[in-house]
Amino acid sequence: MSLMLEHAAVIGNELALSFADGLEAYLPLPMLRRACPCAVCQGEPDALGRVVRPTVEHGPRAFELLKYETVGGYAIQLFWGDGHSSGIYSYAYLQKLAELPPA
Repeated sequence: MSLMLEHAAVIGNELALSFADGLEAYLPLPMLRRACPCAVCQGEPDALGRVVRPTVEHGPRAFELLKYETVGGYAIQLFWGDGHSSGIYSYAYLQKLAELPPA
């Protein structure tokens, strides 16, 4: 299935997304930041395929979303208040995050 983002907006402490297929998602900003898919946050495999998960500490502005930009037709890049912006969140990944039960 190909997802196409129609609209994104920060509403309170959530990122609201609407897709062309009718899916709407409201993702809490702290959850999005903790789920950042970049190698700095999630680690990356070494030569033997082992992934060492880094210890990530979030400062006072880590959950403040300053802006977002679409990446091609498949993802969105989030720019956080503490300067972190290397995470590229695919629309499929965002949909999976939206399906997770609340913590």
